[in-house]
Amino acid sequence: MSTTVTAPTPSSDALIERMNWRYAAKKMDPAQPVPEDKVARIVEAARLAPTSSGLQPFELIVVTNPEVRARIREIAWNQAQITDGSHLLVFAAWDTYTAERIDTMFDLVNQVRGFTNEGWENYRKMLLSTYPQRDAEVNFQHAARQAYIAMSAALLAAAFEGVDATPMEGFDPAKLDEILGLRARGLRSAVIVPLGHRQVDGDWLVNLPKVRRPLEQFVSELR
Repeated sequence: MSTTVTAPTPSSDALIERMNWRYAAKKMDPAQPVPEDKVARIVEAARLAPTSSGLQPFELIVVTNPEVRARIREIAWNQAQITDGSHLLVFAAWDTYTAERIDTMFDLVNQVRGFTNEGWENYRKMLLSTYPQRDAEVNFQHAARQAYIAMSAALLAAAFEGVDATPMEGFDPAKLDEILGLRARGLRSAVIVPLGHRQVDGDWLVNLPKVRRPLEQFVSELR
């Protein structure tokens, strides 16, 4: 007999309300750092995000050092949130898939679950015969898309925590990789997210309404 497992019922539309509250803050208040417990939960949300084949092909670097963030700001179109916020999340994807990386994640699954599965092991063999042989750039782009899934989870968690988070692609990836020494670790920067608290004075976007396409223009249903 199968057992139906239901998730806890939310007490309200709190997450939707927070998503309506959030926006890409253009001005953050340097005098209001994000509490470490909130940062920890945002990071944990990114860690728990789903990824293709469960490979989790990226790492998250949390940068708080003011000097390092100042250097990053210089190669990121001088976007002030990088230094005015208290934390900078850097999502760095694997530069390619290797047999060692794939085996490490499959072995971890077996270790945590305490058993091996023939179907799972056959799936491992399929990935090993496919991914490492592909062009490294193809592999990086695939890994970077997985990092974006985790970034989305972090943005939702930040909104839920009442923390402003501004996703950014406007930076020089090669220079950011150099600043953080990512290439030596087999990583390449994909996207960055400053965390902070909005500063109402000086942020032209703060009081403007959120604009999204109407539901009927966004969703199609096939019944």
